[in-house]
Amino acid sequence: MSAVNDKEAADRTVKLYSVRDFFRRPEKHQFTISPDGRHLSFLTRHAGRQNIFVQEVGPDGSPLGDARALTNETERDVPGHAWKGNDRILFVKDFGGDENYHVLSVPIHGGEPVDLTPFEGVKASIVDDLRDDDRHILIQMNRRDPQVFDVFRVDVVTGAFTPIAENPGNIMGWMTDHAGSLRVATASDGVNTTLLYRDTETEPFHPILTTNFRETVSPLFFTFDDRRLYVLSNRGRDKTAIFEFDPQTAQEGELLFETEHVDVGGMTFSNHRRVLTAAWYVDDRLHRHFFDEWARSIHEDLARQLPGQEIAITSITRDESRAIVHASSDLSPGSIWTYDIASRHLSRLTELMPWLDPADMAHMEPIHFAARDGLRINGYLTLPAGIELGQKLERPLPLIVNPHGGPWARDSWGFNPEAQLLANRGYAVLQLNFRGSTGYGRAFWEASFGQWGKSMQDDIDDGIDWLVGQGLADPARVGIYGASYGGYAVLAGVAFTPTRYAAAVDYVGVSNLFTLLESLPPYWKPMLDMMYEMIGNPQTEAGKQALHDASPLFFVDRIVTPLFVAQGANDPRVKQAESDQIVSALRERGIDVKYMLKDNEGHGFHNEENQFEFYEAMEAFLAQHLGGRSGA
Repeated sequence: MSAVNDKEAADRTVKLYSVRDFFRRPEKHQFTISPDGRHLSFLTRHAGRQNIFVQEVGPDGSPLGDARALTNETERDVPGHAWKGNDRILFVKDFGGDENYHVLSVPIHGGEPVDLTPFEGVKASIVDDLRDDDRHILIQMNRRDPQVFDVFRVDVVTGAFTPIAENPGNIMGWMTDHAGSLRVATASDGVNTTLLYRDTETEPFHPILTTNFRETVSPLFFTFDDRRLYVLSNRGRDKTAIFEFDPQTAQEGELLFETEHVDVGGMTFSNHRRVLTAAWYVDDRLHRHFFDEWARSIHEDLARQLPGQEIAITSITRDESRAIVHASSDLSPGSIWTYDIASRHLSRLTELMPWLDPADMAHMEPIHFAARDGLRINGYLTLPAGIELGQKLERPLPLIVNPHGGPWARDSWGFNPEAQLLANRGYAVLQLNFRGSTGYGRAFWEASFGQWGKSMQDDIDDGIDWLVGQGLADPARVGIYGASYGGYAVLAGVAFTPTRYAAAVDYVGVSNLFTLLESLPPYWKPMLDMMYEMIGNPQTEAGKQALHDASPLFFVDRIVTPLFVAQGANDPRVKQAESDQIVSALRERGIDVKYMLKDNEGHGFHNEENQFEFYEAMEAFLAQHLGGRSGA
């Protein structure tokens, strides 16, 4: 293949889109269908924010009449919503990004939203929406004690609530059976996890199984007779699989599904037909294993009608006659459809971002390489449109390495607006599932323990060297951008390998592991001993030294890379002090650090105008130091 000048190829073939094109909200999105199939709900702009609208639909699933606004939020977008029966919708909201989510209910035929958890500083979430009870839900909230969550039955019309279970102080999660009775709880002493069970809601919980946190026996849901459980388990094995589990013996029974190379992620079922439908797992892509031929036939039909797309049924009527379908790919956030299941008829509701031409977008290619210790590392590479993996370039590309947050999470294939923005500007974008990333088995996860700034960081460096060796990346034009743990990896990279990067962007990242562990949200405190084992223990001399040596703040004298820091003032996970410390220490040395602090944001910027400002500043910063294109 002949050599191609990367900048000439990009300039010749790709339209330069604005930052706002990649990050402005779709005109309509988050569609759901009511249980009886007579209404659609969705989010759209109203009062300057994304608010909930509802619209009637006809027998063929097409919208009828005008949509009506149900909410009038003006400070922050509504992040999510769901139907409660056919006449009300539930949604959540927090305040300036503090993650103290309240649960609210709003009638669809007129009336103000009711805050079901109207208590300052309280964090709440839904335990069970009680599908067969249109009047009540089960919620958990930490009103009595900020560290623990009690369960209440709440009237969604009046807001009246009744205590169901008081947390003794160590319960981290609750689960109901198919009748909505609270019968399973998961407790932790910080390191060991105990599964609690009861046959009826009138009995006390009793422990049935205790495992170290490194082992998972995680309940998914009850069998349809409400006597046994389906669980995700890696007890005595490396990869998580799905088993039937007997709470009387605390033993895994029938193995329902496993894969040899990755963890199984979960399983779905039909409420209406009371059958298991599919298990799913992710390697390079999402895959499903079907237990139910009816469900298989639907997905096969959708794949035939929407070829080359990743298909997800996001909402379905109670009788399973009509569904909402989302079809997407790495080149497009996709489209939303109504699907009549009996006739197999699809009707398009909307294209999510029609202003982005898929022909101008960049493919997200799965890659893998061997780390310096031989461990296989998987990830994704997004090259500017018109350039392919394996293509010989006249000049290697500038590279942005983008480590994910968590760190116990992972990157997955699909449309990524950050990667697409950077590729549109002429950068190669490398996203690595470094050791510790989830889904690759227990040993791969445990390989990250105590390795912040060490072998986890080495995996990032080895990925860069692998790309340089492929002739794709210019070692003199490497930048790093990440959020949360990814922001920590940015700071670790510029502190511990100061000549590696030509530019760095830290977004709500950790600079000091001591203050991170000291300032965790109160409801994370029961897991503190586990965090000590996974990150480092400040209560031992060896642990103190390890945390010191992995904290970029204590090595600011090594940092020479141009740095841009962004932070939300209300972040409950990575406090503002994490960014203030590193910025102040660098400025004391006379180094000019660009710092963007938003008073109305938390762990990442949620409001659209703040996202625009951040990404516009980031692309200009990277263009200045790496030479990529800029839309400014």
